[in-house]
Amino acid sequence: MRLLLIRHGQTPANVDGVLDAAVPGPGLTELGQRQADALPAALADRGIERIFTSTMVRTQITAAPLAAALGVEPVVLSGLREIEAGDTQGKRDRVSVQTYISTVHGWAQGDRSTRMPGAESGTEFFERYDDAVRQILATGCDVAAAFSHGAAIRTWASVVAQNTPDAFGTTRHLENTGIVEMEGSFEDGWRLVDWEGEPIGGEDLVDRTAQDPTGERF
Repeated sequence: MRLLLIRHGQTPANVDGVLDAAVPGPGLTELGQRQADALPAALADRGIERIFTSTMVRTQITAAPLAAALGVEPVVLSGLREIEAGDTQGKRDRVSVQTYISTVHGWAQGDRSTRMPGAESGTEFFERYDDAVRQILATGCDVAAAFSHGAAIRTWASVVAQNTPDAFGTTRHLENTGIVEMEGSFEDGWRLVDWEGEPIGGEDLVDRTAQDPTGERF
């Protein structure tokens, strides 16, 4: 299966550099909506058959234009949600951001037992994200689009891809509506096909001023 992991459109929290992983979370900014509206044309030739979103509002709003264009009903999967922020939820100070990022970085390096302060461990994150992807695989489609979140996509994809170092995602940015394209399965192994870190749809959809801690290089 080919799996397009698509980061949601820009939110107010992304602009202000706030760690916000609470469900249901914020909606999109004006730019975020334009990023979402650009997806049907930008992804028209990808052969997408099914669409999945997390339980967070921003992924569902981002997926809506593509789903309407393809005439498919998005399926909500809780496991696709962002890595929980725990004690850093709603914060933007340097210490909180570094705590979040260093914890996630540690998971990518293999230390999955460490817990995000006040939230889930790396083991728990990978278990629920793996479960979501297994549900996508179970549909039997050849190409699926899963709308998810910056830290979650970067961490899961770089670790499961057999053709990249586990910490690969920490050295790559993934802006809003950037896409990480994977191919394979849990049985045969996953391979990273492409890492499109810029917003899909054009240079005018890039916001160079946003602080966005989960989209920048870790």
